[in-house]
Amino acid sequence: MINKLFDLTGKIALVTGASRGIGEQIAKLLAQSGAHVIVSSRKIEGCQTVVDSIIAEGGSAQAIACHIGEMDQIASIFNQISQEHGKLDILVNNAAANPYFGHVLDTDLNAFQKTVDVNIRGYFFMSTHGAKLMKASGGGAIVNVASINGVTPGDYQGIYSITKAAVISMTKTFAKECAQFNIRVNALLPGGTDTKFASTLVNNPKILEQLMHHVPMKRVAQPEEMAGTVLYLVSNASSYTTGTSINVDGGFLIG
Repeated sequence: MINKLFDLTGKIALVTGASRGIGEQIAKLLAQSGAHVIVSSRKIEGCQTVVDSIIAEGGSAQAIACHIGEMDQIASIFNQISQEHGKLDILVNNAAANPYFGHVLDTDLNAFQKTVDVNIRGYFFMSTHGAKLMKASGGGAIVNVASINGVTPGDYQGIYSITKAAVISMTKTFAKECAQFNIRVNALLPGGTDTKFASTLVNNPKILEQLMHHVPMKRVAQPEEMAGTVLYLVSNASSYTTGTSINVDGGFLIG
């Protein structure tokens, strides 16, 4: 039985970047909690694999491809959600780009533009489209997956860190202006997590050793360890929580 504080029965949830890693685990937990989950990422094949897994476990889900760096694809996915479901209750902005690892002075325009287009412009317009649907049906919850790098810039992750700081500020802005529509907006700040996305960090022994020096728990996270915080933030358990950023980082930001 699902605890009623965390019961998402009847909710429509959209999770981006959900074909693997943190997004996949978020999608699966929301489905286990009763939501119909729209699993989205750039490639439909990976999304469908996650959907098949959710359905095999008795959950409800569908796959819709969307590259959040492309404005026409953002408009398209929300048009489809509106036509098929008539509402959106939960949006998890998890898809992100981090194409460049190196000194900030060597950042080229292509890497800069791709990172900004996805991590700032993409999150912004996913949120505006999502919030408009939520407003029309009485409210909802948005969770932006930012990063501890948005608080303390990661070594050789300059433009990525800058965009994640923007996501934290964006979260506060949407929370402040959308509260009147019964829309709550919060952010998850993951620390080092064992995903393909973070493989440059967690699979490099020298970098990993430096990271562990700052993590009191002395390990990286598994993707599923991020999902519970998101469930809290989109459920009635956090009904008076908005505009906050929750660190899930093994203590990294303690200092």
